[in-house]
Amino acid sequence: MANMLINQMGLPKSIANVFAARNITTAKEALSLTEFELMELLDVSMAQVTSAIARISEITCPPYQTVLSLMKQRVQTEHMGGHLSTQLKGLDQALCGGIPFGVLTELVGPAGIGKTQFCLKLALLASLPMACGGSNGHVIYIDVESKFSSTRMIEIGAKSFPEIFHTKGLAQEIGGRIHVLRPTSL
Repeated sequence: MANMLINQMGLPKSIANVFAARNITTAKEALSLTEFELMELLDVSMAQVTSAIARISEITCPPYQTVLSLMKQRVQTEHMGGHLSTQLKGLDQALCGGIPFGVLTELVGPAGIGKTQFCLKLALLASLPMACGGSNGHVIYIDVESKFSSTRMIEIGAKSFPEIFHTKGLAQEIGGRIHVLRPTSL
């Protein structure tokens, strides 16, 4: 959109010609100058510059959207089909169904609030077999602070899903679906 030609934006012919005569042919070139610079360069009134810039901006800039409208749109058009429930009703409602599949989700907050524990539990929920109430999915756990603990994950699994987690071989099966990535630099 930034490289869209000014003469194709429906500006009045007189102002479009002035832009062309001063070798300002794209939206990017026009929008990279201040209104005062354009007024001086084009030798036109501030009202004409303001009107032209408003029209160029309207055509080249996408309309604003709220986070809620984007989330609702994603729910309606999601091709990956669904969300991972956090098993926290209020949070799932706020997230329009849970953590969306197929996207990178970052969890932030103050130290000691339980971010790591929450992420470990989500990794378990995503990787549990469908027959056990999970998503039978694979997880990429990006551990930037090197806090991932397989021991803690087993403890959470045994406490949260005792009847499932003590089934022979299930912990190994789930563990094979959780891929821990520890970047050395970001």
